[in-house]
Amino acid sequence: MQIPADSVADYISKIPEERQEVFKKLFDTINDNLPKGFQQGTSYGMVGWAVPLEMYPAGYHCTPGSPLPFISLASQKNFIALYHMGIYADPELLDWFVAEYPKYSTRKLDMGKSCIRFKKMEDIPFELIAEVSKKMTVEDWINLYETQFKKQKESVSKKK
Repeated sequence: MQIPADSVADYISKIPEERQEVFKKLFDTINDNLPKGFQQGTSYGMVGWAVPLEMYPAGYHCTPGSPLPFISLASQKNFIALYHMGIYADPELLDWFVAEYPKYSTRKLDMGKSCIRFKKMEDIPFELIAEVSKKMTVEDWINLYETQFKKQKESVSKKK
């Protein structure tokens, strides 16, 4: 479910009223803990943070000319989704997050490759989200992204 919006405030105003406070708290938790350099905004019908083109002119390979996405938040029909591309690309960060999660929540972790789903608003582990937000700088993300993207390109080239 994408929500068309021109700004973070516009996006939050369009999600169900009963989620707005929690969504804003989650947004602020990430925003207040991310290392400097990430740029907040809206894209793909979500709010999030990306590496600005000024810092990484190559941008996102899937959408040339757009900033490199890092973390996004979306209000879906039955949950709030947090997409963390660093968790998706870095097995060590993924392992850390999965191991830490039970220390912050009694709920079972509901997670895909980069998507963490929160169905119960009262059970969002804000402290853990703050910690994972601190773990990767813009430079770390660019380096990891380039490493992973180059591996994918080499793999595709070998298959041809």
